[in-house]
Amino acid sequence: MSGAVDAADWDAVVAELDAVGGALLPRLLSDERTVGLRELYGREELFRSTIDMERYRFGAGDWNALHRDLYGDLVFPLQVVIALNDPGVDHEGGEFLLLEQRPRAQSRGTSFTLLPSGHGFVFTTRDRPVRSARGWSAAPVRHGVSTVRSGSRHTLARVFHDAA
Repeated sequence: MSGAVDAADWDAVVAELDAVGGALLPRLLSDERTVGLRELYGREELFRSTIDMERYRFGAGDWNALHRDLYGDLVFPLQVVIALNDPGVDHEGGEFLLLEQRPRAQSRGTSFTLLPSGHGFVFTTRDRPVRSARGWSAAPVRHGVSTVRSGSRHTLARVFHDAA
């Protein structure tokens, strides 16, 4: 994975992250690794905890409600998610969504297709700095997933703060 990270066009990633709050990353995992990770999802004993998304009204298995990850006292401003399936092959729909509440303006939504499997996406977890007529402001950003219309969509999220 370090070779892919080193080879990324970081100027382009930073520019897209600054422009919309998220940016596509290069391939971080091989096909073999993505398949292996998908196969682990059925083994609940391997995970610290699981969440019934429908029970808590976070989604019903085929989508994820817009939310902000606000765990603990210290929150790292970025997260990375890695696609473990191929859109258009393994599933239809399931785009990654960002909704930015801009200061004194209408909210802006952006959707991203995470493709192909093994590629990553870095995004703002909470607030992002935006320039306004009055200087700099913090624009709240929420993220989620649009409805998966068919097939199965799996991702691996890397949270850089303590979610205990």
